[in-house]
Amino acid sequence: MSKSSEYSPSGVPILRHKDLEREWQSTSYAATEWLQRIEKHADTYLGEADSVFHELVSDKVHIDVHIIRPTPERNYYTLYTTGMSALPMNTPEDAEEYKYAELMICLPPDWPLLEEELEESDNYWPIRWLKTMARLPHDYDTWLSWGHTVPNGDPATPFSNNTDMCALIVLPPLEVEEDFLTLDMGDGQTVHFYAILPIYLEELEHKLEYGLDALLDQFETQHVNEIMNLNRINTCENA
Repeated sequence: MSKSSEYSPSGVPILRHKDLEREWQSTSYAATEWLQRIEKHADTYLGEADSVFHELVSDKVHIDVHIIRPTPERNYYTLYTTGMSALPMNTPEDAEEYKYAELMICLPPDWPLLEEELEESDNYWPIRWLKTMARLPHDYDTWLSWGHTVPNGDPATPFSNNTDMCALIVLPPLEVEEDFLTLDMGDGQTVHFYAILPIYLEELEHKLEYGLDALLDQFETQHVNEIMNLNRINTCENA
């Protein structure tokens, strides 16, 4: 991705399909012990992963996606990354404690995740974007933290044929214990765990115009959390 790409008002790049065409970069891999600690942490608070999408070919960082199946207590799929935290993000001086992060996305229990089903773009896009977001800070020499929004292009267009949502917001997950949100790795290094949530254009614009708290107030009113619902109400359609 070109270093000259435009940035959104939230401080992260605007992604376009042409941005995916860039020179290959050497890959950094997280240490085995580092990855094991993240997986153990996720096992404790989210549940043990049933399967993992292992990257066969990696660029810049090696991103694997771990899949936790629905349970009676957590009746939705939880997908989380390992590998984003293999490299520190380029945080501002006053946010150096947020250099390391991993991401998660939660999908409905009936989301098509079989190999043959994921050949359809309408089924695969959440996984593609989970990996794209995990690479984004390293591709752009920037950072991601809670409250950052990333549109799908400029102007923002829907992620797929099955939704009008066209941007992602990074937020702390609500449906987990607070202790899950951070993992002390020692030597002053802390991994932060964030959820990515698809949002509508009106919600993106509301956040950019009125601020994050105003959007979160809308979410709270409509009980929006990190569990993706393609049919949920647009909380800012008439705001």
